[in-house]
Amino acid sequence: MAHRGWRLFRTALSSIRLWPHLLLLATHRNRGVVLADIRRWCTVIFDDDAQHALVPAFLRLMSFHHEYRNLFYYRTGLPGRLLSPLCRPLPTLYITTPDIGPGLYIQHGFATIVSAARIGRDCWINQQVTIGHANCTDAPVLGDNVVVHAGAKVIGAVRVGDHVTIGANAVVVKDVPARTTVVGVPARIVRRNGQRVDEAL
Repeated sequence: MAHRGWRLFRTALSSIRLWPHLLLLATHRNRGVVLADIRRWCTVIFDDDAQHALVPAFLRLMSFHHEYRNLFYYRTGLPGRLLSPLCRPLPTLYITTPDIGPGLYIQHGFATIVSAARIGRDCWINQQVTIGHANCTDAPVLGDNVVVHAGAKVIGAVRVGDHVTIGANAVVVKDVPARTTVVGVPARIVRRNGQRVDEAL
């Protein structure tokens, strides 16, 4: 109980520096996508009631989850970046993808590069992941509900289908069909539509 009280106190204190962020949240053209992100993060890390109290949830996310700060500043562009000195993002998390669907969740975003051509909705990315270019033009496209576990690499002009799980430390350099799980170096399919398999990409 004392821990919860201390967290509430810290959130209230933090809200002093976050009032410009609340104003930006209320007025920004990407507000709908930002709210979808908040709801997704609430689903993952908070209790269900937090989904119905978006402002307190936003304050908690900005106060205690550096990865969320990076995502918020990405969504709000230049106005958000101008506010970033007030609530600093995680310095080792880079998000440069031009098109990311709503509901992206980044868990432990340390040493993570998200530089795809496009990422779908409700994706999940862990720490030390690289999603990036093989050269100046070739970058991955990730579908909806893709999970990329710690240390995985997705490189080049590959297409990752919907509902794909990429295992820890996997290296993906070929297209991945939907509803599969891939692991290994180079990555192989070990689960397809819930059934165990062993297939090359």
